[in-house]
Amino acid sequence: MATLLHIDTSLNGEQSHSRAVTAAFRRTWEHEHPEGTVIHRDLDADPVPHLRAAAYYAGFTAPADRSPEERAAFALRARLIEEAEAADVILLGAPMYNYSIPSALKAWIDHVFAVGRTAMTESPSLAGKPAVVVTSRGGSYKEGTPQYGNDYVQNYLQLALGDGLGLDVSFIVPELTMAPSVPAMAELIPLSESSRTESLAAAESHARTLTARLAA
Repeated sequence: MATLLHIDTSLNGEQSHSRAVTAAFRRTWEHEHPEGTVIHRDLDADPVPHLRAAAYYAGFTAPADRSPEERAAFALRARLIEEAEAADVILLGAPMYNYSIPSALKAWIDHVFAVGRTAMTESPSLAGKPAVVVTSRGGSYKEGTPQYGNDYVQNYLQLALGDGLGLDVSFIVPELTMAPSVPAMAELIPLSESSRTESLAAAESHARTLTARLAA
């Protein structure tokens, strides 16, 4: 049975655009693969703590050689790493907050980014695993827009998840999500609605493609 690790980070609950798209992916995944397993982490409702020194440095000691204190410090990191390693696909909701990712997602990445195991080794344990990232944003950061070049979400996540962890990263980008609620953006509402429709369709398509690949 295939396993999906589904991580949401938006603080907007049912109003969240990234959550709507990750939910569309998950629904399709479960429909196409009813015998599969889904592990869901809501890092807004249940955030992981920021990485502390004890947990970080315990990662440089072989498991058999760790002291009781080191094992306790590393316990959460071990659980998060093992969840990612056990997953066949990782689904991440990563809305843009102040030009970057939510701090809750950064904390998760810091725990999972383990030198010599998941990163900075010849054979990272997550290498090649598909990761679908839904990164919504209130405006548009495409080439030709005033905000072009100010997107520090996709480039960072491609570096950290793709280059660092070796994941096979693909992005779904619902944009202009603030258009319906900001009067100055009213003329962009049709583009916002189109982006949402395209993002939901892309999520469903990605889910069908990945479930078919795993079943092959």
